[in-house]
Amino acid sequence: MIQSKPDVTDYVALFQRYGKDLGSLYREPDDDRYALLFEQVIRLLTRPSHFNLSLPAPFRTTAHRYRDGHQPTLEHFKDPANRHFMLCDLHDIIMLKGGLAAKRKEPS
Repeated sequence: MIQSKPDVTDYVALFQRYGKDLGSLYREPDDDRYALLFEQVIRLLTRPSHFNLSLPAPFRTTAHRYRDGHQPTLEHFKDPANRHFMLCDLHDIIMLKGGLAAKRKEPS
């Protein structure tokens, strides 16, 4: 059954916890500071929702493979740079799919 959550506001709230524009995350040092964010994003992406279905299929497919323990996917994401790149791309897509509008509606 398709749910209404997660939606764009769930992703925006998650990204905002990290306190800055994550559009340039791929340039951050290769450490584990964003490992928890990556795990949380994987959990959101694997939940069936209308918003998730609007995201490009490769994000959802990758998240499901990672969650299911697909060895090549796990190996790929052992490298923090690869996790950062995916988070950066997803952040940009989320912002284009309503994230910027959602951020503008928030009280200052």
